[in-house]
Amino acid sequence: MNQLAHAVHQRESSAKQWIVAPAHPDAPRLAEQLKTSRLIAQILLNRGIDTADAGYEFLRPTPKQLHPPQTLHDLPRAAARIAEAIAHKQKIVIYGDYDVDGITATSILWRAIRLLGGAAEYYIPHRLEEGYGLNSAAIEQLIQHGAQLLISVDCGISAMEAAAVAERASVDLIITDHHQPCRDAQGQVQLPKCHSVVHPQLGDYANRHLCGAGVAYKLAWGIGQACIGGAKVSDEFRQFLIDAAALAALGTVADVMPLLGENRALVHFGLGGLKQSPLLGIKALIASAGLDGQKLDSVHVGFALAPRLNACGRMGHAALAVKLFTEANEQEARQIADYLQGQNQERKKIEQAIFQQAAEQVETKQMAAEQFALVVSGEDWHPGVIGIVASRLVERFHRPTLVICRNDSACQGSGRSIEGFDLADALAGCHDLLLSHGGHAMAAGLKVHPDQLEAFTARFFACARQSIEPESLLPRLKLDAEAGFKELTLAAVQELSRLEPCGQGNPRPTLLCGNVTLVCPPRRVGAAGEHLQLQLMRDDVRIKAIAFRAARWIDLLSAGRPVDLAVQPQINVYNNHRSVELLVRDVRPAQ
Repeated sequence: MNQLAHAVHQRESSAKQWIVAPAHPDAPRLAEQLKTSRLIAQILLNRGIDTADAGYEFLRPTPKQLHPPQTLHDLPRAAARIAEAIAHKQKIVIYGDYDVDGITATSILWRAIRLLGGAAEYYIPHRLEEGYGLNSAAIEQLIQHGAQLLISVDCGISAMEAAAVAERASVDLIITDHHQPCRDAQGQVQLPKCHSVVHPQLGDYANRHLCGAGVAYKLAWGIGQACIGGAKVSDEFRQFLIDAAALAALGTVADVMPLLGENRALVHFGLGGLKQSPLLGIKALIASAGLDGQKLDSVHVGFALAPRLNACGRMGHAALAVKLFTEANEQEARQIADYLQGQNQERKKIEQAIFQQAAEQVETKQMAAEQFALVVSGEDWHPGVIGIVASRLVERFHRPTLVICRNDSACQGSGRSIEGFDLADALAGCHDLLLSHGGHAMAAGLKVHPDQLEAFTARFFACARQSIEPESLLPRLKLDAEAGFKELTLAAVQELSRLEPCGQGNPRPTLLCGNVTLVCPPRRVGAAGEHLQLQLMRDDVRIKAIAFRAARWIDLLSAGRPVDLAVQPQINVYNNHRSVELLVRDVRPAQ
């Protein structure tokens, strides 16, 4: 059996690999210094936080963790030019993007410039008709309609041709982006010719993982300083920055940026302000998701708020979502939020149909058994949802995945990756076969001519085979510590919330609870009985648990044998009664 076949056999014949962090010898010391529990100290040490000072900084984010905007590449120059345009009432057009990051970035800059007295408008390209990024036709049109300063957000770093259009028309273009810049054959960064490029990966900025909305937030801050001519901003603008952190948090979480350092502080304060946000659009969005009055965390953003905003760009035109956060009055905001809800429901139906076809294609071609990556395509697939389908295929098959919508002129694709395989670099290695490409290590997009699709697929498969170790194709589940039920008190689980916001780079704590018995057989719940509700016992302590989409485990859990559970503890509130509940991530026979 070759290495790949062995890895596939391992993945299909067993549960995920459980990688349990051993008890750290420094956990008692750190717990004592921070006046916290052993579990918190263990989890911090797992994250590489091994001193009391670093622990305090992590557990108690402060605004001081936000880096000065002037340290971001080209930001002072860009802010000064925008302040000049505001003072002279020049027409400023913000060129955004159609995902949550682009929507929130556009909204932040529009609100900042308008608050400072500027004449700002926004332009959002249509996902299906124009595609991602700055395009020359749109730039020409905006200039013809009187744009005197153009600002891109969450796009533009590779827009050489569009930048040249603005340069020929003598219109300044400021590019703000966070995607990987182009490089020449020698590896040197190639930037568009424009007024300035504000980008966290250029220069020596301390946070290279700032998203598009984060860059826009820092630029807005810098504009506020430039307009007043000092290091501080006006009291009114300071309040704006406090309120705008909610928009920056939405973009950061939705774009799956690492929630560490500056990003963690920005999201901490942004999420904290969501519930009380004065922005009509945020209020309407929260209400449409049925989250009024709740304390909102990164899970609510990732699974309730962000999908509604993304659905607008995937199914229709994202300019409506920007209007929600900018110009909409209270009635319009409610109407837009309700519309987004309907778009999201339609998106789910289309996504599920494409996913089923794509998964069948993988299994019919035995792609997962023969290749280190997946490439699937279909003629009638909606290009607005193929990125989500790619994510779901990665979850099922644990391989870098490209999902491509075929048509006669150009095939449009979206991809997601696994840890250790840089998708953007892989596409760059196929650039001569592609019409366009771009993105991140974990998510990227492409366009390819139909005549080149077969050759591109073969080269992409070869790149994956060369770059990926077979062991990397085995899904891994990292567990922070082993814990008994007696440790999982209401107070202890409540304290785990200090680790929020959780997400990329700071995952929700997952614990091993070993040798657990079921008090009674699992109970199927959900419309189709796809979830399992459990009553568990260990150490004479009983705890309820829920396992989502876990009907396949019912035989193992019904057998009456002790099991090991990988769980995420949470607080359940019912009729004002608070209790510990376990979210089950995986199960195996007791070891």
